[in-house]
Amino acid sequence: MTAHWRIGLAAAFLATFSQASADPALSPDLSRLGFLVGHWRSDDGKVADTGGTSAGVSVISAEAGGAVLLRRDHTDLFDKNGKPAGGFEQIMMIYPEKGTFRADYSDGQHVIHYSSAEVAPGKSVTFTSAPGGGPTFRLSYDLKAADTLAVTFAMAPPGQAAFNVVAAGTLKKTD
Repeated sequence: MTAHWRIGLAAAFLATFSQASADPALSPDLSRLGFLVGHWRSDDGKVADTGGTSAGVSVISAEAGGAVLLRRDHTDLFDKNGKPAGGFEQIMMIYPEKGTFRADYSDGQHVIHYSSAEVAPGKSVTFTSAPGGGPTFRLSYDLKAADTLAVTFAMAPPGQAAFNVVAAGTLKKTD
């Protein structure tokens, strides 16, 4: 066996093993949200409060033996003239608990605890934070095609039931 062949075989084995361990099968509860898993890209985000736009990448993977989804994002912001206006990283952990799905979000400055979810298995999910002393948040994912996911983030001011869209866009699957 040549050294190159052995290195190639070892690399193929490691890549296969790494992929298998990185994307375990989803638990039966979480399988209803399997449509979210993948590598996604967006370049058409709309940011309502600034009139600007956003672009970025999102990776949603199965973790903890398939019992949790982990969303990792990088978002670049642009002002209403298309000039760079900053960016940020964010993560969100999605998990089943007490007959619903919960999710915990953070961008390093803000934390949102989504306490419930409405699910159309394999098609859509809308997470809602618990009403309390501050605003109530709603995050929706709606599968438009096998490779297209519409995302809407909305907020209701304290004491109000009507949600205002803060940001919306489309993710395209890249894997």
